[in-house]
Amino acid sequence: MLTQEEDVEIQALKKRGWTTAAIARHTGRDPKTIRSYLNGTTTPGVRKRSIPDPFEVFLAYVTARLLDDPHLWVRTLCDELEDLGYAMSYQTLSRKIRELGLRPICQACLTATERPNAVIEHPPGEETQWDWVDLPNPPASWGWGSMAHLFVGTLACSGKWRGILAPEMTQPRVVDGLDRICRGLGGVSRVWRFDRMATVCLPESGRITASFAGVAKHYGVSVAICPPRRGNRKGAVEKSNHTAAQRWWRTLADDLTVEQAQASLDRFCSLRGDTRLRATKDGKTSVATLATSEGLHPMPATTYPAIVTTERVVSRQALVSYRGNRYSVPPELASATVTVTQVLGTDVIDIVTPSNITIARHRLAADGTGAMVRDHGHIYALEQAAMAGANTGRPHRRKERIPPGPESLAAADILRTATGTAHPTHAELNEAGSGATESDTSDAIVYDLSIYERAAHGRNTLS
Repeated sequence: MLTQEEDVEIQALKKRGWTTAAIARHTGRDPKTIRSYLNGTTTPGVRKRSIPDPFEVFLAYVTARLLDDPHLWVRTLCDELEDLGYAMSYQTLSRKIRELGLRPICQACLTATERPNAVIEHPPGEETQWDWVDLPNPPASWGWGSMAHLFVGTLACSGKWRGILAPEMTQPRVVDGLDRICRGLGGVSRVWRFDRMATVCLPESGRITASFAGVAKHYGVSVAICPPRRGNRKGAVEKSNHTAAQRWWRTLADDLTVEQAQASLDRFCSLRGDTRLRATKDGKTSVATLATSEGLHPMPATTYPAIVTTERVVSRQALVSYRGNRYSVPPELASATVTVTQVLGTDVIDIVTPSNITIARHRLAADGTGAMVRDHGHIYALEQAAMAGANTGRPHRRKERIPPGPESLAAADILRTATGTAHPTHAELNEAGSGATESDTSDAIVYDLSIYERAAHGRNTLS
């Protein structure tokens, strides 16, 4: 391999009229090597690999994956390749994609514009940013329709974040998410920043609602509302939203329950989010290490007592599914729609009928444990109802003959009397069954069978 300096020298000697052999003798190189550099066949400073490139085995997958999704993050692609045996670094993957031009241009996004963003200082422990992110096409087994929602909280200084899945964006879900996320982050910052979500403030004026003011007082925080159309003001949580959508939700399996998906998100935040490196004035450090210097305030002893309601359909076994467990109700409510009510901070749930009658109260089991919590009275009533339903006799066969009964015959006589229809006699029924009428018999053709008898007798005589 020739260096850039050697390549410059042989090019200068060639322009002075030196022959290839003379240049080779002067530089001590092979004439074929000199000729390849002079012709531009070989690039100076680039050494030809003596062994196969280990990236070649992953080239087809990377190319196909980027054709499927031109916006796929290299970090997300690296996560997938690591499960397929990729042992090289993220930097190598990024360089290969750039050098080989593997990422196609998305024609749908060519019209997107860019704008400058100001740099905002965030002291440690000063601000936690909150936001909802819509997650389309959740697994059908969740029963959440076409859209799931993720409530995300991010510490603005360290970038540590956590998220809570929810079927709806109501204020009780916000309160539940605030408490659970803050406990996952390790405490409460001095300020909570929101955009103009209706569950926190009045979108027109930006003033917080009276109901959410009680939540802020309970946790001892100040509330900051972003100016209208200034989503970049809370850029830390926006980046967490992108990470959650692109690196976690995009590759989530379809066969997971809600509780399993939540556990998967928690693992992702710990293994991927907390271990990423951040640049500081003292050098690079991990997000988890940086978060220890946030100086967060301790959490209150109890959760703010908001009431969370969830609609559920009772199974045929008189069980209601809630947060990965099942709770019993009276058997009369099998297949009915009920509402599960929970006051945050308590360990009991109430199951309420559509007419606002509480028909069951159970102690809450740990989420996602698959526990079956049943009341003894419900067990006995369900067994009695099941046994009563099992003693109804033999079921009808599909081709069984079941003639009209006495009540049906009596009702038919009443109808005939009212409509003036006479009851058919046995002779009429026989005649109708034979399929012959008087007109049919009068016009019928009569055949003389003696002709056939003589023809048959003649054949017997000839034989």
